[in-house]
Amino acid sequence: MTEAPPVAGERPQPARKFYGRRHGKALRPAQARLVEDLLPRLAIPGAARQGDPARAPVDPAALFGDDRPVWLEIGFGAGEHLAHQAALHPGTGFLGAEPFVNGVAAFLGKVEARGLANIRIHPGDARDLVELLPPASLSRVFLLYPDPWPKTRHRDRRFMSPENLALLVRAMAPGAELRLATDIPDYVAHALAAVAASGFRREERDPATPWPDWTRTRYEAKALREGRTPAYLSFRRA
Repeated sequence: MTEAPPVAGERPQPARKFYGRRHGKALRPAQARLVEDLLPRLAIPGAARQGDPARAPVDPAALFGDDRPVWLEIGFGAGEHLAHQAALHPGTGFLGAEPFVNGVAAFLGKVEARGLANIRIHPGDARDLVELLPPASLSRVFLLYPDPWPKTRHRDRRFMSPENLALLVRAMAPGAELRLATDIPDYVAHALAAVAASGFRREERDPATPWPDWTRTRYEAKALREGRTPAYLSFRRA
């Protein structure tokens, strides 16, 4: 899963399986307008699903017009954290991947309201984006409250897997940080085991303490209301 993206003339790969929701309730008119008008301007060219003829390598420098640091948030939900980070770090380029169209629409509202100009969006599976990025092009990656897939037979669907970590190892620069937040103790254990067999090392930090630039998401608020304790883990690309 770490090979270079396909080039023109190669036989396209079949689309990988995706587990999760892509659509929820009908969008409000204002949200539908943002998806129709703003999303095409922010969507990442070439970041299509496996097997799509529009699929092509993604050049972050072309997206942002310079060689600034680039950070990625995988599954940004409604975008509270991604919008916060983009506003806090205007000199950094942010890539956000989210397959749930209602979450994308909610995030676009934040982008418009705050006038954020350093964000590009992939409204789909993050893996389809990551494998199209140049090697060592990401300086930081966020994976915040990923789907825990609690049933034993579904645990191979968790994002923290050897295959997905291999994709990140290729796309992240040496020393780049991977941040994971989760409220599921079993996911913590699963992630530590997966990382131990990958090209990452765990950072020594208090897992009960959020990062200094953290902002609470709706998922975290729900976890706290329901009595679950978040864990904040950092890993470094070797």
